[in-house]
Amino acid sequence: MTSEINPAPKGHRKVNIVALIDALGWKYLEGRDFLSDVLPHRQALRTVLGFSSGAIPTILTGVLPSQHGHWNLYYYDPQGSPFRWLRYFRFLPDSVLDSRVARKIVKELGRRVLGMGPLFECCVSPRWMPYFNWVEKRNIYDRGGISGAPSIFDQFAGAQIEYRVYSYHHSADESILSQARQDIEHTDAEFFFLYLSEMDMFLHMNCNDPAKIQQRLHWYEDGLRSVLASARRVDPAATMTVISDHGMTPITNHFDLTGAVDGLNLKMPGDYLAVFDSTMARFWFFSEKARHAVRERLSQLPCGRILEDQELRQLGIFFDDRRFGELIFLLKPGWIVSKGDFNGAGWMPLGMHGYDPADSYSDAIFLSSKAPSRPIHSIADVHALMREHASLDAAGESRSPNPKPAEAIRS
Repeated sequence: MTSEINPAPKGHRKVNIVALIDALGWKYLEGRDFLSDVLPHRQALRTVLGFSSGAIPTILTGVLPSQHGHWNLYYYDPQGSPFRWLRYFRFLPDSVLDSRVARKIVKELGRRVLGMGPLFECCVSPRWMPYFNWVEKRNIYDRGGISGAPSIFDQFAGAQIEYRVYSYHHSADESILSQARQDIEHTDAEFFFLYLSEMDMFLHMNCNDPAKIQQRLHWYEDGLRSVLASARRVDPAATMTVISDHGMTPITNHFDLTGAVDGLNLKMPGDYLAVFDSTMARFWFFSEKARHAVRERLSQLPCGRILEDQELRQLGIFFDDRRFGELIFLLKPGWIVSKGDFNGAGWMPLGMHGYDPADSYSDAIFLSSKAPSRPIHSIADVHALMREHASLDAAGESRSPNPKPAEAIRS
C-alpha cells in the first residue's frame, strides 16, 4: 500500500524501515548474531494474550485490544451476524451442513458477497455461524482498517508522510523484500513497513530444529541486510527496526478439551455456545445449568485455567459486552487443543502461540539500528517509536482534509 502524498524534497529524504517477522520470538534469537552488527539495540518485548489478530493491531495503534477492538477473529453478534440466513439450513444433518464443501461455500460467500474480506475463513461450523461476526473485515494495513483506533498508517496519511506497506495480501516474503528494495531507491516514500508472514508457519512445523531455524534466519538476514543497504544508498542515516508480534512455544501436550465439555451432555445452542481455538476456549451461556457445569468441569482440568475478569483487565482483553466470551479458558504454555474449530485432526504443529504473555517463549523481539528514546516493554510501545522515527509529531497530523487514498502495491 502507498499513499501518494507530498514527497520529501530531493536531497533531504529520510528513510525509515520497520520489518515485522511473524512469530519470531526472542527465544529463537537470544544469543544469535542475527543482524547484530547493524541492529545493535536488542531486547525482548511482552506480547498480548492471543494471536496476530490482536497483536498486530496493538503494534499499529499503540493501544491494547480492549481499546482498538480487535482480539480473536470471531465474536458473538447474533443481531449483526452476516450469516443469519444460515439459520434456515439447520434442518440439514452435519454431514451436509458442516461438510468440507459447505464450509468452502460459506468461505467464498463471506469473501466475495458478504464483505468479510479476502482472508475470511469458515472456522466455526456453519450451524453456529448465525451467532457470530468476523472482526477483520478490512485489511488492517489499509487506512481505516482497524475499527476502534487510528493506526500508524492513518496518522501518516493525516500528516502527509508518504509511506509503503507490504504484506501477504499482495506478496510472498521474497517478493516483499525485492519490491521494498526497488521502491526505496525509486520512489520518494519515507517510511516502509514490511510484514513478513512466512516465519509463522515455518516455526509451527520446525521450532524444534535448530539447524533449519538457523538456515531460515540466514535467509531473512540476507534479505533485510540488502533492504537496509538500499536505504543507506538513499539516506546514509536510514533506520531499520525489526520486530515480531509474538513468539512460538514448543508443544509438549495435547488435550481433548472439546470432549471434556461434550461429556457434560449440554446442548448447543440451547445451553451454550463455544469456540475452541488452539490454545483457548471461549463460552457464552444461555442457562445457569450450563454456566455452572462448564465452569466446574474446566476448573478441574489439569491443562489450563479460567481467566477471571481482573486478569482479563490486566491483560487488556476485557470487553464489557463479552463479545469475545463470557468465560475464557486458557491452556498452559505448551498444551494444545487436540481438535478445535481452527485446527482439525490433520493439524499437528510442533509449536504454537496464543499462551499467557508471561511465558518466555511468547516474547516478541525488538532489534533496531537506533536506540529507543524511552524504555520499551511491550509490543504496544513500538507505535510511539514508529511515530518518532518518522518525525510524525514534528510533522503534525491532519494537515490536509482530503489526503489522497492509498493504493495497493503488487509484486
